Amino acid sequence: MIEFDCLADGKRDPAPAEPVGPEADRLARLLAAVPLLNGLAPAEVARFARGVREQKAEKGEVLFHRGDPCHGFHLLLSGQIKLAFTSSDGHEKVIEIIRPGQTFGEAVMFMDKPYMVMAQALTDCALLHIAKSVVFDEMSREPNFCRKIIAGLAQRLHHLIADVETYSLRSGRERIIGYLLREEEMDGTPTRSGRVSVRLPTSKGTIASRLNLTQEHFSRILHELTEAGLIEVEGRTIHIPDIARLRTSLA
Repeated sequence: MIEFDCLADGKRDPAPAEPVGPEADRLARLLAAVPLLNGLAPAEVARFARGVREQKAEKGEVLFHRGDPCHGFHLLLSGQIKLAFTSSDGHEKVIEIIRPGQTFGEAVMFMDKPYMVMAQALTDCALLHIAKSVVFDEMSREPNFCRKIIAGLAQRLHHLIADVETYSLRSGRERIIGYLLREEEMDGTPTRSGRVSVRLPTSKGTIASRLNLTQEHFSRILHELTEAGLIEVEGRTIHIPDIARLRTSLA
């Protein structure tokens, strides 16, 4: 059986057990959801199962710290993970909020360097850790897999550049409106007009850091948008009376 771990310091990395029978089939089905493995034949996906370790992390647990060695990458099955920098005086900058179905850690794995950020569970989480040895073996075996990896990393770079553009050229108000619109789109087919509600996936402070804003600035802008009749705030739920009007205000 694959070992279930709750990593608190990122330093334990026991050798993965060899999955057999139904366990291998179950892991292969989970791995089929990994974007990097999409399109591979079942036999190819099954080869990754031997390098998979399941993990459970409770809310608040740190999966790894900056400077810890990287032995593979993670796939989030359920819950939310934040990737962040922490300064010596305790200030935190959230780089990304990982959601189910997303992976993280690939770039550092290929660089063969320690983690540059810390990863912490925002909720109770279930993850898969995929050992870099099986990834490198498949890269040597399958050129198409190499191209998929390059495409995935290029997409991450594209998102990073978009983030830099947003922080540099857009106001805090524009960042928050853009974030709310993206959250609404992630729930399914975007609503073109009318009233919708958006449930913030995590605390306002974490989202503010993700948008490169202070929590005070974030709250002040929410108040201004409320005064303008563009949103209604109810805890972590943001009601948008007319999403078309909110979208137009961003133009």
